[in-house]
Amino acid sequence: MIKSMTGFGRSEVSSQDRKITVEMKSVNHRYCDITIKLPKKLSFFEAGIRNLLKSYIGRGKVDVFITYEDYTESNVCLKYNANLAKEYYEYLVKMSEDFGIENDVRTSVLSRYPEVFTLEEQSVDEEKLWEMVEEAVRIAAEKFVETRIIEGENLKADLIQKLNGMREIVDFIEERYPQIITEYRNKLLNKVREILQDTKVDESILLTEVTVYADKICVDEETVRLKSHINNMLNILMNESDNVGRKLDFIAQEMNREANTILSKVSDIEVTNKAIDLKTDIEKVREQIQNIE
Repeated sequence: MIKSMTGFGRSEVSSQDRKITVEMKSVNHRYCDITIKLPKKLSFFEAGIRNLLKSYIGRGKVDVFITYEDYTESNVCLKYNANLAKEYYEYLVKMSEDFGIENDVRTSVLSRYPEVFTLEEQSVDEEKLWEMVEEAVRIAAEKFVETRIIEGENLKADLIQKLNGMREIVDFIEERYPQIITEYRNKLLNKVREILQDTKVDESILLTEVTVYADKICVDEETVRLKSHINNMLNILMNESDNVGRKLDFIAQEMNREANTILSKVSDIEVTNKAIDLKTDIEKVREQIQNIE
C-alpha cells in the first residue's frame, strides 16, 4: 500500500499505578526525522522508542509526545540515617563538654540536621515500565500508519487518474506527428508551386526537405520514454508499497525532461499546447509525490 507522509496516531495505556499517553504526528520530509519529547523519568527509553518507531516509519518529519502519570499515593519513602545521627550527637556531646555548657539536644532538634532524614524515590520495575511504554508506542504507531495508508490510497487514486490523462496526451502527440509532416509537405509544395508557377517541381528535392524537417521534429524517442515512465510509475503505484516516494520523484523528473524536449523540437501549436498540458500534469504529479513516503 502507498503511504502518505502525513499522519496522526494517539494511544493511552494505563494500569492501577500509572498511565502513559503517546501522540504522533508527521509532515513531509526528505528523510526520516523523528523528534521524541518525553518525561525525564522515561528518558532512558528514548533509544528503544526510536528503534521501535523506525520499524513503522520510512520517511517524514515525525514529532512524538509521551506523557507519564503516576497514580500511586506516594512514590517516595523516608530514610533514616542512624549512623549520621549518632555522629551528630557525639559531636554535640563533645561540644557540651569542651565549653562546659548544658547539652540540650532533643530528638526533634537532631532530626533537623542535614541528611538525618531523607526522601528517596522508590525504584520502579524498569522491565514492566518498558512493557507499558512499548505497548503505548506500538498502538500509537499502528494508528499513525493507518492514517498514512488512508491518505496514501487517496494520493494513489489521484496519481493514477493523472497518469492516465498524461498517457492520452502522449498518444495524441504520437498521432499528431504524421499529420504535421503531411501538412508541412503540402504547405511546402504549394509554396514552391506558387513561386515556380508552371515550372515542374523536383520531387526529390522536396522529399529531401521534408525528410530533414521530419527528422528535426521527430519525437518518437521522447514519446516512447514517456510511455515507459508512465507505465513504470503505474506499476510501482499498483505493486509496490515501501518507500516508493523517492523512486517516483526520480521518474517524474525524467518525464519532465522528455516533455521539455518535445516542446523544444516541435512548433506545431496543437502539440505545443498538449506538451504544456503534459508539463503541468507532471508538475502536479511531482507535488503529490512529495507527500508519499
